[in-house]
Amino acid sequence: MRRVLLTLPTLLVGVFLLGSCTAAHAAAPLQTDWMTVLLGGRKVGHLQVDREGENGILVTTQTLALDLSRAGKPMHLANISRSLEGPRGQPLGFSARTRMSSMDSTVEAHTDGAGRYLITTTVGGQARTSLMDWPGGALLAEGQRLAAVAAGRRPGDSYRMREFDPSSLQVVDVRVDILGDETVALPGGAMRLSHQRQTLALPHGHQTLDLWIDGDGIARKGLMSLLGQPLEMLACDRACALAPNQSVDMLRAATVESPRLLPQYVRSVPMRYRIHVSGGIGQPFIVTDEQQVTALGGDDWMIDVSSAHPGRQAPPTPADREPNAWLQSDAPAIRRLAAKAVGGARDDLSRMRRLRLFVSDYITEHGLDIGYASALEVLDSREGDCTEYAVLLAAMARAQGIPARVVSGMVYADRFAGESRQFIPHEWVQAWVDGRWESFDSALRHFDSTHLALASGDGDPWHFAATTQLFGNLHIRQAVPDADLSTPVGGSAAPAGSGTGNGGTSGGRGG
Repeated sequence: MRRVLLTLPTLLVGVFLLGSCTAAHAAAPLQTDWMTVLLGGRKVGHLQVDREGENGILVTTQTLALDLSRAGKPMHLANISRSLEGPRGQPLGFSARTRMSSMDSTVEAHTDGAGRYLITTTVGGQARTSLMDWPGGALLAEGQRLAAVAAGRRPGDSYRMREFDPSSLQVVDVRVDILGDETVALPGGAMRLSHQRQTLALPHGHQTLDLWIDGDGIARKGLMSLLGQPLEMLACDRACALAPNQSVDMLRAATVESPRLLPQYVRSVPMRYRIHVSGGIGQPFIVTDEQQVTALGGDDWMIDVSSAHPGRQAPPTPADREPNAWLQSDAPAIRRLAAKAVGGARDDLSRMRRLRLFVSDYITEHGLDIGYASALEVLDSREGDCTEYAVLLAAMARAQGIPARVVSGMVYADRFAGESRQFIPHEWVQAWVDGRWESFDSALRHFDSTHLALASGDGDPWHFAATTQLFGNLHIRQAVPDADLSTPVGGSAAPAGSGTGNGGTSGGRGG
């Protein structure tokens, strides 16, 4: 079962903190600011920001620590992000260290002086080096602060910027609307701050974030929605920020109620869903060879899940075959394990079936306190839940030359976290077999029509940041098994594309 990590470390550091202080860049003393992190009104962590300037270089170090739980099991997540910038906010280098499993993942980047960066990424103990061109107009911490100061505080004004996150190496395009000055109550007392609303362009629509910024361009309060709960960061002193945390079980919030019981026997036939999406976030579901998505108007969507039909998704790219930091398919140990698992299978479908079965049996410890582990870590520990099943299966498929992706979405459970009839976070694998993308689920040992896909990618956990906020905004209003797929649910919209109503089982030939 997919855990809700999810990407809280990079998400919070990347969007809540606009930048550094206004101290001069020459021989500036170390300055430390603190913020407390609240989820649903309960304290779950803190953010520490250290700033130091010397010889024209500003170094900003942001340390975020979070304590959450999954079904009563504690999860300790941490992220340290460091940026080096010049007097005008020009990027000079960056690094990040993230703790989501038993091993830290790290990013180290240094400029070559020509606008490119030599990046070393270490995940699961394996280091990879690459060159990256700096994304045009992207800003680190000080650059973001300077942009906020330059924009002023006049209500009705707006500006745009591109925020770069060192942990994920991702760029987010942001529109900022200035709403006006407000008096804001903070743990240390009231402050007069500029209320600004950021709209982040994410893969699945938009995320809205409200910030209250002081005259130096520093965010002193931030507010957003996560899993249907308010998530706040508030400036305060060290004692306030480091006060004991309170227990918050993320899994209880990361569920979507099913409108009906879905017995096992109906999950192998095509399924049609009508889903309402609140929050104005746009289309949350992706089109796959097994999943068709149709807009019904307003915030309602129709989702058809059936057996794989080629042509809905684009064919694989070279990246779908290649190793990466999280799917280390070129590691000798993974290549050996994959070869052992497939044995004498002669075609890709047979290989995928054998790999799926092998991974289902290979993971023997179902750890609930792991944030996100890479394929190499899973190979060594044989521990995890659906995420670990998915990254290992995808890496082994790529080791056999089979294009594979990790899918993030949700799946039906009869009972979960004390509640019945729930759709819960989940991950599985898509593989390119016989000219189509087919799904294979090692965690549940089969793929069925209650798998609803929200995103797919290369196994990098940062790619799933956009899906974390969706669960609190999804409301499944109808689930119709073995539906006449030529007639939309609700009866008011055009059919969901073509070729979805040919019957057959949702699992197709996969597993």
